[in-house]
Amino acid sequence: MTRAVFTRSGGLLTGFSVTGHCTADGGDEAGRIACAAVSSAAYMTANTLTEIIGAAADIQVDEAEGAMRLAVTSDPAPCQALLEGFLLHMQQLARMYEQQIEVHAEVR
Repeated sequence: MTRAVFTRSGGLLTGFSVTGHCTADGGDEAGRIACAAVSSAAYMTANTLTEIIGAAADIQVDEAEGAMRLAVTSDPAPCQALLEGFLLHMQQLARMYEQQIEVHAEVR
C-alpha cells in the first residue's frame, strides 16, 4: 500500500511524504497502474515546485523504499496551488484505488 501524508503549518501546505508500493506482486495490474500514477504526480510536483516556481525544498527519494519526502524550506505561499492540486489528485487516486493508496493530512 502507498501512503501519502501532507503537512500543513499555519493553514498552508508545507510538504508531503509518499511511501510504500501499490503492488502486491508482479501480477497486480491495478497496483502497477496506481504506482505509476502516484510516482509521476509526485515527481511532477517536486520538479514544478523547484524548477518552475523556484521554491526551495528539501527533497529525499529512496527508490528501494518507494519513498519521496518533500518539505518546502522557503515561503510556502507561492506553492499552494500546486500542493493543493497534488493533494486533490492523490485523494482522487485513493478513491479509485482504495486497496492501494491512502491519503492523510497533518497539521504542525
